[in-house]
Amino acid sequence: MDPVELLNSEPHDPRDPDPWVALFLDRSLPMHERTKAAMLVDQRSRARQFMLPVIRPIARLCIILFQCMKIFMPNRFTSSKLLHRLLAWGLKTWVSPEANYLILRHFHVGSEILDFIARNASELNVPTNPIRPTELVHVRDEIFLNHDLNLYNFVIRLSRALRDQGRTLSPPAKLDFSGVSDEFPIQEMPNGWTNFLDLQSAIELFTPMYQLFLTDRDFWRASNSLQLDETIAIYVATLLQAPGLVALVNNRHPLVPLTTMRAGFRLMLHGLSAELLHGFLVECKHGRMPQLARIVAPTLQLPAQPVSGAA
Repeated sequence: MDPVELLNSEPHDPRDPDPWVALFLDRSLPMHERTKAAMLVDQRSRARQFMLPVIRPIARLCIILFQCMKIFMPNRFTSSKLLHRLLAWGLKTWVSPEANYLILRHFHVGSEILDFIARNASELNVPTNPIRPTELVHVRDEIFLNHDLNLYNFVIRLSRALRDQGRTLSPPAKLDFSGVSDEFPIQEMPNGWTNFLDLQSAIELFTPMYQLFLTDRDFWRASNSLQLDETIAIYVATLLQAPGLVALVNNRHPLVPLTTMRAGFRLMLHGLSAELLHGFLVECKHGRMPQLARIVAPTLQLPAQPVSGAA
């Protein structure tokens, strides 16, 4: 059953209310309805309830062991192509359709957020490299690695352009939302009897593989990129003149990088932050920005002047 229909059809017992239904029906945060439903159905699954507590400590132990191994053999097993082929197979074979939908959608969301910034700072001529997978076979194109590269390259190019022109990022006379989509052309995901693994368990399992098959530099860059959520949110908040928008972001403080041990959990927060940021842009596109500006009150104040490109 479609996740939206599933949650909408749940009966309400006042003596035993369903917390997942409550979160789904709540509209205090801007989020795509099907995406929110898929995330909640995925998180209430039995796999997450019973397997995640077992998978998580084992995965983190593997991260420690692989880190020690890479001290002596830093590039012995590295192969991004092999990694992404294994990830594509693992997603197709073991991961739930809801989780796979969320994974592919994330690349569209991230591409459109960067595109929104570039469009509304068009005079800087910052190039983007959008990643728009429609099916799991596209994972083989090293899209996880390229997603991280896109993020860092965008921040570097934007910041250098601002510095070279002696400018700061500021909103244009008229915002351009033409690159923000309501829906993405993602195909139906595999739904066989083996597709039971939830998103968070899959991330915890795949993180040690990511560490093993990438160079140490690539893995650290991928882990630290999660804290750039704050930087990207500041860019968008500056363009929208909505400082409270940064309060939606949980991965912060990129100047003080965290260890890789909690990369799996922070990747979940990264996905949620990106969805909320994109949801905000969709609402603004449809002229509902004033209401949302009140919802995300400026609990985290930005500087009075436009922030610099090196946020």
